[in-house]
Amino acid sequence: MNRLKDATSPYLLQHADNPVDWWEWGEGAFAEARRRDVPILLSVGYAACHWCHVMAHESFEDGATAALMNELFVNVKVDREERPDIDAVYMEATQAMTGQGGWPMTVFMTPEGHPFYCGTYFPREHFQALLRAVDKAWREQRDDVVGQGQQVVAALGGRSAPLGGRAAPEAEALDQAVRTLAGSYDVARGGFGGAPKFPPSMALEFLLRHHARTGDAEALAMASHTLEAMARGGMYDQLGGGFARYSVDDGWVVPHFEKMLYDNALLARVYAHWWRLTGTPFARRIALETCDWMLRDLLTAQGGLASALDADSEGVEGRFYVWTPDQLKAVLGDEDGGYAAGLFEVTGTFEHGTSVLQLLRDPDDLERYARVRDALLAAREERVPPARDDKVVAAWNGLAVAALAECGALFGRPDLVAAAEGVARLLIDLHVTGGRVARTSRDGTVGANSGVLEDYADVAEGLLALYGVTGNAEYARVAGALLDTVLDRFEDGEGGFYDTADDAERLFRRPQDPTDNATPSGQFAAAGALLSHAALTGSHRHREAAEAALSPVAALAGKHARFVGWGLAVAEARLAGPVEIAVVGDRDDERTRALHQTALMAVSPGAVVGAGAPGTDTVPLLEGRTLVDGAPAAYVCRNFTCRLPVTTPAELTRELHGN
Repeated sequence: MNRLKDATSPYLLQHADNPVDWWEWGEGAFAEARRRDVPILLSVGYAACHWCHVMAHESFEDGATAALMNELFVNVKVDREERPDIDAVYMEATQAMTGQGGWPMTVFMTPEGHPFYCGTYFPREHFQALLRAVDKAWREQRDDVVGQGQQVVAALGGRSAPLGGRAAPEAEALDQAVRTLAGSYDVARGGFGGAPKFPPSMALEFLLRHHARTGDAEALAMASHTLEAMARGGMYDQLGGGFARYSVDDGWVVPHFEKMLYDNALLARVYAHWWRLTGTPFARRIALETCDWMLRDLLTAQGGLASALDADSEGVEGRFYVWTPDQLKAVLGDEDGGYAAGLFEVTGTFEHGTSVLQLLRDPDDLERYARVRDALLAAREERVPPARDDKVVAAWNGLAVAALAECGALFGRPDLVAAAEGVARLLIDLHVTGGRVARTSRDGTVGANSGVLEDYADVAEGLLALYGVTGNAEYARVAGALLDTVLDRFEDGEGGFYDTADDAERLFRRPQDPTDNATPSGQFAAAGALLSHAALTGSHRHREAAEAALSPVAALAGKHARFVGWGLAVAEARLAGPVEIAVVGDRDDERTRALHQTALMAVSPGAVVGAGAPGTDTVPLLEGRTLVDGAPAAYVCRNFTCRLPVTTPAELTRELHGN
């Protein structure tokens, strides 16, 4: 029987009516495989995955294929977003065995969980033949196939992360990283490398911070060009805001249409930081539109943010987003329809004469542009929308808290700060218990899966950013408790961190990967949060742990800078101090608010802001900071050594620029 009907994962529920006898991951499935003496077929995917849907329609919904699966295997379905630890170790095996990876991931493994044959998407006929071949090999050549798998497992277990000691990278390594990025930079189109192109959020954050610290014009030019090109192309939703997962071409034109919370949270924050550094109105618009999209399309009834929107609607990828010239005219009339076709480059860039919308130049008539855009957005809302994966993932909501809080503060949008506080409240009240984090929740019910390193680190990052904006010390306190758990439960004894806690479920190997993927690696995310926490508290333990966790950056910056972007960004903050800014005064005093806003505008990499009333002792950075002649004051510090306090925004700006 199919056992997925009671699952909490929307992805697993998509498969609840399959004729496959699916099991959820757990001891029951392994015991059944041992009882029947058959392999386990592990299928891993996620709700917004296009090719997962294709394989489901072709194979898992097909009676003949399902009958083969049921007869020959115990079949286990896993949502990679609920169990990133399972996904990580078996993806590593898949890449080791095949040289590539992706989703859906298809793994054949022993009843003990050791993989012996791996792959990704298989067309139905190929998949049926593979099922028979694996069964035959299991029955007739078991020692050989299992032995080969054991060799791979042993090789993976013997790998060590490229740590190279406990030394954080120094300025020379960061300069080299900029040169490395320049070597793969697409001068014509922005971004790095060729198709497909993923938004390089973490590398862009590094480049912005590097320019802020050093004045490197090339770093800023690469970041600015890429940020503008991405947001003008079809990968950005020109009507509704928000970014698709990636561009299938090298010019940011045709996206893979799924829209993920984590991409948009990271990008909203980078665009806000681009605006803070340069003041370009385009950056402000994209940051705000991306935040507005997150709240419009992903906000749940409980105040959290859903994981993703599907790529498909009505069974067709991208149907919700694409247009033909005739469709534009049907909504707008001939004159405005022709105008919109020219403005948005509707010339058949996708399939069947349809186009994604691009905005390669700013419109001359902003009033007409706004009217046309609003009309098209309203018409699009009448289409069948993509499905939403409405589970709340702790790590990604932590990233969103940081983005919403900073965009709200920088752009004078208190509604965004309020939304960030709503997300934080859900995380604190539902996901966090006794310094431990649950990975997911859905409909206000917390999931059974334990948080991994990125959950602790990204939630802490978000709460620390929210503290800097609001001055609510509870956020800093909870972040500190989470980071204490990181130090107590995740350290590897060599200066790095495992991706799972020491009391987590044991897989065939304990996952550990310091490099970034679509999101900051758990290790570099932890380094960033630890560094910020140390700047607020003066904790040497947390700072030393942050510096040790950055050691892979020194080893990888020279050749693989794109894969350690967040580590490079955190390393920039370390070299800059980071700057600590304590703002003391009554929150209702306009002078306090002006100083606080000036502090939040600091472009120094990773600058940390503490704000509170005089006499506040809940955050060590504020202890002993007093008013100046009865007036609110700001103290600019590094390593808790402070310059003389200032009382005006102009004086604070001069202090922040070192004058």
